[in-house]
Amino acid sequence: MSLRGNARFTLTVRTLEHASHSGMFGGAVPDAMMATVRLLSTLWDEQGAVAVEGLVERDAPTPEYAEETLRDEAGLLDGVSPVGTGSILSRIWNKPSVTVTGIDATSVAAASNTLLPEVSVVISARVAPGQDAQAAYDAIERHLRAHAPFGAELAFSDVDLGNGFLVDTSGWAVGLARGAMSDGYGADPVDLGVGGSIPFIADLVSEFPGAQILVTGVEDPHARAHSPNESLHLETFRNAVATEALLLARMNEIVA
Repeated sequence: MSLRGNARFTLTVRTLEHASHSGMFGGAVPDAMMATVRLLSTLWDEQGAVAVEGLVERDAPTPEYAEETLRDEAGLLDGVSPVGTGSILSRIWNKPSVTVTGIDATSVAAASNTLLPEVSVVISARVAPGQDAQAAYDAIERHLRAHAPFGAELAFSDVDLGNGFLVDTSGWAVGLARGAMSDGYGADPVDLGVGGSIPFIADLVSEFPGAQILVTGVEDPHARAHSPNESLHLETFRNAVATEALLLARMNEIVA
C-alpha cells in the first residue's frame, strides 16, 4: 500500500590539489578518504538510524515481523545486529534510509602509500512515503555541507529523484483486487508496504488523478530482487496469473 521515494546522487570530496606521500605529510594533511569517512559517519546515529535533520518518517502501523525472519530473508550474519529503532517493518516501509552504494577510490590491488586528493561515493537515500523527494535531497545536501570536516570541498552531481506512493484503499478496484487475490492464492491478502521505490508510479498518480492504482509484484521472500541470483517461485507465479485473470474477468463483468 506504500512505496518509499528515492534520492540518489554522487558526492565528491576533495581536500588536496594532488596526491602526496602519506609518510611525508600524513598526520598533518587530511586526505580525501579521511574526510569522506568522517563525513559519511554523521549520516547515522549510534543505533544506525538516519540522523539527518529534515528527513521525516510516516506514522503508520505495521504487521508483526520477527528479527529471525529478517535474518533469514536478508541474509544477516550471526552476530550482526539490525540497525534503526521502532518495529522492523516501520524501519523498512515508513522511515528513511541512507546507503552508500558505490565508491571511486584507489583499489586494494593498486594501493600505495599515498594521500588521496579526491574520493567520490554514490549515496542512495530512501524517502519515507509522503515526503517530497526534492525536500529530502535538500535536507541531505544541507547536512553534508554543514558537517564537512577539515573544510573539505564537496561537489554534488548525477542527482536522481523520485517520489514515494501511498494507495487510496477506498476505491472499488482495491476491493475487487483483494477478492481476486483471495481466490487466486487461496488465502486472504495482507496490505503491506515496500521499502523500495518505483518513481513512475507517483508520476502516474499525478498524470491520472482519477485512476485507482494498486501496485503488486510476483515475489516471494527469497526472490532476492535485483541481486545476481534473482529468482521467481513458480507456484507464486501461477497464483499471480490466476489472480490477474480473475481480476480482469470480474472487471469485465462490471463494465459489461
